[in-house]
Amino acid sequence: MMKCVFIQRLFKWHSYERVLIKVLSPLISTKPIHNPKLMMTLLVRNEADIIETNLLFHRQMGVDGFIVTDNNSTDETANILRKYYKKGWIKEIINEPGNNYNQKKWVDRMIKIAKNKYHTDWIINADADELWYTPLGNLKKEVDYLACNIVSCPLMNVMPEEKTPLSCWNKVVVSPIQDLEERGLSKYAIYNIQINKEMHRTKGYIRISDGNHFVEMFPEKRSYNSTIVIYHYPVRGYSHFQKKVVQGGEAINNNPAKNIGTHWKALYDIYLQGKLFEEYKKVVGDKNVVGQMLDEGSVKIDETVPLILKKILSKAKC
Repeated sequence: MMKCVFIQRLFKWHSYERVLIKVLSPLISTKPIHNPKLMMTLLVRNEADIIETNLLFHRQMGVDGFIVTDNNSTDETANILRKYYKKGWIKEIINEPGNNYNQKKWVDRMIKIAKNKYHTDWIINADADELWYTPLGNLKKEVDYLACNIVSCPLMNVMPEEKTPLSCWNKVVVSPIQDLEERGLSKYAIYNIQINKEMHRTKGYIRISDGNHFVEMFPEKRSYNSTIVIYHYPVRGYSHFQKKVVQGGEAINNNPAKNIGTHWKALYDIYLQGKLFEEYKKVVGDKNVVGQMLDEGSVKIDETVPLILKKILSKAKC
């Protein structure tokens, strides 16, 4: 254990950290962990419209337990979290009062709790608006045979359909659009290029990146061969969009780091100018834009998650 800590500190301090990891990683074995323990971390703030769906969905997908950080929620999020804490699904709820968008620090804390206290083998650092799906029906089956410690998974944005339940949203962006502004869309539109996210082992963990998109490990053995797809619900109507921009923009302005949340800073400036609704229409597109995307194949009808959600939610109500 002391040796591992020493190596991590050496890498953290050494200016050639990344080179050392790349050179040494192929020399170290990462044997598959059969029937691994899988946990999920969630950082939430005012997610009452989706957090219960998230928990139900991922429990169905084989997640053994959750560690959740609640960052100043003022809606029903806290009550929903307590419900699933009492059921034993959520192992810990951390109440984080900070308002400075210190996501990296807070997620790192949850990873270390999952590793050191709950001895989990694999971990997913998710947001409340992400549903991690595999056609195998269980996320643990994806990594049961993989001799790696990082799995890179693609995101697909799901288009919002206001005044209808989440379980009816079946339009998914499958191909990003390059010429957004030429089509009259925002450069922050849901048709934009999405960056993969990564699930990882806890053994060898060094640090997580801002946004949870990349993880640094020693050794570093990454796989792109899983069937996992992340269905992403970043925009859930204008009211949700406005709240997200305001709370995100205010928090990021309290963070001294200059290179994080640049899109939230830009959207928050638009909000302060009183032009957020006009921007929102360019973020999601109108019926003509959506119809064009469907014809081109950039957007497709996908009933995969809606069918699962309808079954899960109907059972939950019984």
